[in-house]
Amino acid sequence: MEATALSVGKSVLDGALGYAKSAIAEEVALQLGVQRDHAFIREELEMMQAFLRAAHEERDDHKVLMTWVKQVRDVAYDAEDCLQDCSVHLKKPSWWRLPSTLRERHRIAKKMKELRARVEDVSQRNLRYQLVKSAAGSKSADDELSGSAGATTMSGIEEAQRQQNKSKADLIHLISKKDEELRVIGVWGTSDVLGEKSIVKRAYDALKRNKKFQCHAWISMVRPLNTAEFLQDIVMQFVVDSLEEETKTHTPTSESEDLRMLWTTKEDLLAEEFRKFLNEKSYLIVVNDLSSVDEWNQIRPCFPNNNKGSRLLVCTEHVKVASLCVEPSTLLPEHKQFFPDKTLYAFYAKGSQDTYSMDPGPSSTIDTLDDSNSADGKCLTRVETFTAFKESKLIGRQSEKSEILKLISNEVSKDFEVISVWGMGGLGKTTLVKDVYQSQELNAIFDKRACVTVKRPFNRTNVLNSLAEQLSGQKQWEHGILDGKKYLIVLDDLYSTKEWTDLESYFPRMVKESRIIVTTRVNEIARHCSSKMTHILELKILEENYALDLFTEKVFGKITNLNEECPELSKEAELIMKKCKGLPLAIVTIGGFLAKQPKTPMEWRKLNSHISAELEMNQGLGNIKNVLNKSYDGLPYHLKPCFLYLSIFPEDHDIKLGRLVRRWTAEGYSTEVHGKSSTDIAEGQFMELIDRSMILPNKKTYFSRKVFDSCQIHDLLREISISKAAEENLVFRLEEGCSSNTNGTVRHLAISASWKGDHGDFESMVDVSRIRSLTVFGKWRPFFISDKMRFLRVLDLQDTRDLCNHHLEHIGKLLHLRYLCLKGCDGIYHLPDSVGNMRQLQTLDIRSTWIMLPKTIIKLKQLQYLRVGGINSDRCFLLDVFLGNCTAFCIHHPTLETLRDRCAECCCVTMPALARPFSSGISLPRGARNLKALRTLGTVDISGGNTLKEIKRLTRLTKLKVEGINKKNCHEFCSTLEVLRDLESLAVSAFNQERSLHGCLDDVSSPPNNLSSLRLCGKLVKLPAWIMGLRNLVKVSLENTRLLDSDGIMQFLGNLPYLAILELWYFTFDVEGLHLDFLPQAFPSLVALHLTSLQRCTDDRGEINIKSVQFKEGAAPQLEMLGFSDCGDGIINAGFFSGLASLPSLKKLELGNSSFKGKEAFVEDVRGQLAQNPNRPALIKR
Repeated sequence: MEATALSVGKSVLDGALGYAKSAIAEEVALQLGVQRDHAFIREELEMMQAFLRAAHEERDDHKVLMTWVKQVRDVAYDAEDCLQDCSVHLKKPSWWRLPSTLRERHRIAKKMKELRARVEDVSQRNLRYQLVKSAAGSKSADDELSGSAGATTMSGIEEAQRQQNKSKADLIHLISKKDEELRVIGVWGTSDVLGEKSIVKRAYDALKRNKKFQCHAWISMVRPLNTAEFLQDIVMQFVVDSLEEETKTHTPTSESEDLRMLWTTKEDLLAEEFRKFLNEKSYLIVVNDLSSVDEWNQIRPCFPNNNKGSRLLVCTEHVKVASLCVEPSTLLPEHKQFFPDKTLYAFYAKGSQDTYSMDPGPSSTIDTLDDSNSADGKCLTRVETFTAFKESKLIGRQSEKSEILKLISNEVSKDFEVISVWGMGGLGKTTLVKDVYQSQELNAIFDKRACVTVKRPFNRTNVLNSLAEQLSGQKQWEHGILDGKKYLIVLDDLYSTKEWTDLESYFPRMVKESRIIVTTRVNEIARHCSSKMTHILELKILEENYALDLFTEKVFGKITNLNEECPELSKEAELIMKKCKGLPLAIVTIGGFLAKQPKTPMEWRKLNSHISAELEMNQGLGNIKNVLNKSYDGLPYHLKPCFLYLSIFPEDHDIKLGRLVRRWTAEGYSTEVHGKSSTDIAEGQFMELIDRSMILPNKKTYFSRKVFDSCQIHDLLREISISKAAEENLVFRLEEGCSSNTNGTVRHLAISASWKGDHGDFESMVDVSRIRSLTVFGKWRPFFISDKMRFLRVLDLQDTRDLCNHHLEHIGKLLHLRYLCLKGCDGIYHLPDSVGNMRQLQTLDIRSTWIMLPKTIIKLKQLQYLRVGGINSDRCFLLDVFLGNCTAFCIHHPTLETLRDRCAECCCVTMPALARPFSSGISLPRGARNLKALRTLGTVDISGGNTLKEIKRLTRLTKLKVEGINKKNCHEFCSTLEVLRDLESLAVSAFNQERSLHGCLDDVSSPPNNLSSLRLCGKLVKLPAWIMGLRNLVKVSLENTRLLDSDGIMQFLGNLPYLAILELWYFTFDVEGLHLDFLPQAFPSLVALHLTSLQRCTDDRGEINIKSVQFKEGAAPQLEMLGFSDCGDGIINAGFFSGLASLPSLKKLELGNSSFKGKEAFVEDVRGQLAQNPNRPALIKR
């Protein structure tokens, strides 16, 4: 069975069936009197879902069956659209609208009847043509002979069973680690995944049968806790086990007498005797249903660390308890998730998963220890750790890297040179060149460096501006930016000689040691860019030994000699390597797929047999596509639509995690499961696509709590995504050179910046009546949006140019809209009141616009994400903009629409901002308290009105960003914080002229327990006491706080156990002769640190910088990124930084916001210290 059709069909059916079963759909059917039709549709959809699973089991490519599957998909789409359309149009009856209400009800009831007929017809078609075999007829001969009476197991059940077995094996491996120390493993889960039938119990039973430990006990907590009774219950289990062993062997066990004495010990002596008994044994004890750390502290002393490899498992429904039980408590534990859709995590000490005992002992097949999925688990959402992504090593390219470095470092030529690297897509040109770019050898050679990937469509200005931002921190390219500089520029992925011609003149050739590196897929472009053949490098496929090393590194996490360590896999690996033909992308993708599968010859043989015929029949790039297609086919069905959805975005587009996750949620690709939010599910899907090498993670900044904040999709994988999405009518890309969509109803429309058609072309090329998402890249045209788009769920116009107010005046008719993004559309000044009709809206992102929230927004009860503001309202700037727009309005032919736009700009933006010029926040309208589902809110101006009273009622908020706190509202703000118990991220700024928060935050008596990110901007003088009590902070950012007790603040920050990100911006401290000391054992989890030299202004407005920054031995052991901005005119001498060589994890030090002219001694001193660091961190000047 073709994987894409089935996966999309099942995904759509899941959505339609989920809505058909919802309480809303039931209510609609009841009001309309069509309960029987609704019930019939629901039941038929359930049958279709079962038939699709059976079809998936048959793996049949029958053309008629394929056609039926697509018909099921289409009717599922229409069923969901119809049911939701009924709910949003069905209004409460009112006497004065009775005629129109009756007509609407009649129309909807008629649609339900028609839908029932369609569903019935599609269902009957399966029976008529016998497309999918019945369960009774699908049993094999072996099943008949064995007397198996059950129906064929559905793939979903098998997948669940496989996942359970893998999870059990993972937990067994974690417990069985070769380590003589006593290890405590905290298991956090919900009540439905813990208990007597849980994975933990199955793993415990398997280890007990295998006799991995001398003593075993499974104990559930009884309250109130009595330690003596607790220990007696454990001893009783030891006694029972001993008696059972004596019965089997007919001989007394060695510990029988000891247990008998222990059984009769008095309560006051029991704990000591218990410890003595266990001190001679290896033991496995599971403590179930632990509810608090206090309980753990009461029972923990009873279990000795006897260096016999003993294990304690603590099962709890509280994540804090699970994490804090792990020892040593001073270090942040690792964690692993066992199920993608359930809350079941294990917390364990760092390094506890490095080596496993691979000897399972005598056991049955079901207890065999399976290492199929024992790699590090996926990260918890909002986890209190910060881990850098471990990239695959540069394998098999050392000679090419050395050759490029030789060309760069003047050993071959003393002239200005362009080095071209060319080869087919997927050979790793970008990976190689970026590895060269980041090489330590280049740190001392160049004054300026920049690396940019040329995006499509080609835009010279964008490329130059991107280079300028890296070279000097400026947003725009300026003439002479490289004059007199020795520079290294990387231009990745040139597509034509014209692109090079357009850029070449901007790179001066006066400094002969400068170098440019170009990558391209075309030999002709490489020869055009480089004048010497010696400077053209053709990248070829990997040699066999390097290809195998890359493959094993991806599959096992390290380079592995299969002949010695896994000889049973060696033959199958050779066949896989033959089919990959040394192409790194194919190797990495298939390796990523196999890393998630059981590492058995049968699984690898299955992969080989699945792709062998196609690979041998096709040549060139087709071979690679077929290999990648098989990796795509290996995705679970719920991930396939997520992957195909990425075809919406342009080539080389940096896809932000937040944007993608919220869009997936709006589309219904992720739904809440077992109390886990749809956002958490979507982020898990994102991470799984990364783990399977289907998307490339792109972490642009260390200063984010997310492990990855964006991704890209490789060109070849993107081509697969585009072709399969087109086959399924999922995505239609309107771009230059495209033809009309003739495949049927399209669901997602993406309009590229390269499409230049007119209104007539648009209407003739695509039917928009059933689209669920519209995404526009580049310039907006008014005809892009239409009243026909009745079922639109996602409208993403981020950074669209030329969008004006009147273009969105009818947006309130989009009743199904769930996601609306106008971020960066600075031509928009207000939204119409009809926005209040969009009752399904979940996300509204209007950052970097001038939009003021309409009053009707309070009707959006489903709204979860609201981001507003972000443009500072400077008086002079606003007046210039407004007068400029008015001038343009008068010069060009004014229309009624443009006149309304200018009036809106004046009334909604210019006049209010002139009255209050310092805020970039937006006020909330009265009644915003009704937005009960809101999770993210910012930036909000709380300086006036009843905004705080509204926020106080939004008790589900997890992220809040506010401006405008002052002496008048500070008490109410503090009381608001005490109410927002779920708050995880808080940003507070003062925008008055004094920028003062002094005394405004002191009255918080009970801060949110989950607060992990805190940003404060404004004069504080000292940190409020409640902040000093926060222990779960992961990120802290301070700006203009003017704190006096620098030593005390640094001590407090250094003692935070989970602090991973620290930003100390301008005027954080107001201390003369400031010395920042990072003391031994301080900042144990810090990964990223940013410092600014300017910290104090004197009375005469003179500047005082930090005097020194010292890292003592043992400080900040996890620090990877150190950023330093020199924004003042003060003197910075050599020795400003000390101890850089002692930072064991440091990877990069960035110097920014200054040319450091006149401070060469400081730069050289930093470079010298980094050279002494064993990691050889990179020194980057921006």
